Amino acid sequence: MPHLTSAGTARRTGGAEQLGLGVPGYAHPLLAPTEWAELTRPGTHLHWAVLNIDTGPGARPDPHCLEAAGRLRNARERALDGETGQDTVRAGGGRLLGHLDLTHGDRPFDELITEAQSFLDWYLVDGFYLDRCPADRADLPAVRRLTGTLATLLEDGLLVLGHGTHPYPGYAETADQLVTFSGAWTDYRWSQVAEWTAAYPPERFAHFVHGVPRTHLDEAMRIARWQGAATIFFTDRTVRRGGGGQTDPFAALPGYWDEIVSRIGPGISE
Repeated sequence: MPHLTSAGTARRTGGAEQLGLGVPGYAHPLLAPTEWAELTRPGTHLHWAVLNIDTGPGARPDPHCLEAAGRLRNARERALDGETGQDTVRAGGGRLLGHLDLTHGDRPFDELITEAQSFLDWYLVDGFYLDRCPADRADLPAVRRLTGTLATLLEDGLLVLGHGTHPYPGYAETADQLVTFSGAWTDYRWSQVAEWTAAYPPERFAHFVHGVPRTHLDEAMRIARWQGAATIFFTDRTVRRGGGGQTDPFAALPGYWDEIVSRIGPGISE
């Protein structure tokens, strides 16, 4: 069951909050083998990573995705067994999430549940990432119905709502974590957090930012901590328009991957 946390004492981090990585979805393992291999490296503070075969689980099990999922699952099990030292972040996280595209509330309920079951049957996922999740109050009952049903399919799973913006506050009680920012660095550096988020701990929120220059990496981390987000994915890659090739800035490793992994290690503070 998801760990639905009730609102508590309002707080903001003072700069020493432990950050971890949430990977919104690398390219297919056949196209991005290095990216998927890096997720299993000991010491990588991975909270979770999203598996997206074809805007969902695909029509049948994919052998390359089965292999990638198995490696990630084995890395978490080794951390849980203490075989990789004090990799406490991976032991507490390191989860693989199946990608469910809600298309802002337009997907049929039964279709989403069928896809969720396929992810569980084929890839043994640890939870679900609900991409393009609606954020308005009117859509909350439908999302609550969906997350409630998904929770019954999971024994001890994780549900993340990919709003990409601050939703109506009631969504905070429907899942384990909300993505409250997904966008460009030029917007993120001047962004403001919604006041209601201060009633929840940082582990309830995630921020994804593209186009972050290496020279502004420290500043981006300060913003995440100040705004109360414990899960991040920052990259120097930007959205590409036309010309072919990969257009999703989150589909590949950032150029400063080693640096960001080391900077969010234990005991790091601003």
